[in-house]
Amino acid sequence: MGLPPAIVWPVRVDVTGRSGPTRMQARGTSWRRTSRGLYVPASAPRTVEQRIAQAAAALPSYGAVTGWAALRWLGATWFEGEDSAGTHPVTLALMDSSVRPQPGVAISEERLDPAEIEPYAGIRVTTAAYALLFEIRHARSVRRALGAADMAAYADLVSRAELGELVARCSGWTGIDLGRQVHRLMDENAWSPAEVTMRQIWTTEAGLPRPVTNTPVFDLDGRHVGTPDLLDPVAGVAGEYDSELHLDSTRRRRDRIREELFRSVGLEPVAMVTGDIGDPWPFVARLRTAYARAERRAVSDRRWTIDPPPWWIPTLTVDQRRSLTDEQRARWLRHRRQAG
Repeated sequence: MGLPPAIVWPVRVDVTGRSGPTRMQARGTSWRRTSRGLYVPASAPRTVEQRIAQAAAALPSYGAVTGWAALRWLGATWFEGEDSAGTHPVTLALMDSSVRPQPGVAISEERLDPAEIEPYAGIRVTTAAYALLFEIRHARSVRRALGAADMAAYADLVSRAELGELVARCSGWTGIDLGRQVHRLMDENAWSPAEVTMRQIWTTEAGLPRPVTNTPVFDLDGRHVGTPDLLDPVAGVAGEYDSELHLDSTRRRRDRIREELFRSVGLEPVAMVTGDIGDPWPFVARLRTAYARAERRAVSDRRWTIDPPPWWIPTLTVDQRRSLTDEQRARWLRHRRQAG
């Protein structure tokens, strides 16, 4: 598999101007330098994938792209390489200092088994599990590390079992305690980073039982009522994350209909909004109120179940999703989304 068509591979200066810019052209505005000695036309795209390829062009004969950039290259679209703290460098795993750090590129000299390197779409990357564990071990917080793990699972790149196997083999590595902690907390069916944050607030700030993620709810006749982002199947509380997209009048109408469907079968819905991420306590208060309402419901009001009917195909785990045919993926995963 070669490079994606949209990617422009960096080239070196060529005195003839055939395979690359001449020295004079390289100093002009028609080319831009991507790393030491390498250039792309100024018209080359400035996408995340292009940035990854430009860093990969600096690799020597041994080594690979790792961390968030490898996961993105392998298809994990939630990894964008930037957040509120700024743009993250692309990390090259080399085991030595044969390439110096440069703007946008970081170097890892940790040991790297050749078995953890694989070619994919024209560049060398570390395996998904290795890339994920690298990202986890160097994360600034448990929440960020857990978000990386859950979003790698969302892309069906790394299962919880695969992460656990690698964590067990990497005892003594820098940050491995965080790897062990994230392995315990990892969920394979979160659909967005915001849902991961909501789950953490639910269990940590609110101190409530860990909910299940994106688990389909059915009425007692086997009809699909809906799939809440989070659900406490014991208490009967359903959590939904509403981003700015939900401010649209059509979306808000659908949300209200969905809430009423949940209430009609005996569930207590509660919503978390974007502002609750920075200040979670209003959501915590709403969540505790929803639990209090759920406790007052009569047992006879519970007209829902998470036991699927025989015709339903489960997609709660990485292994279950990997086993789907293309046709089944198109049907059974169409409701998964990349925004709350």
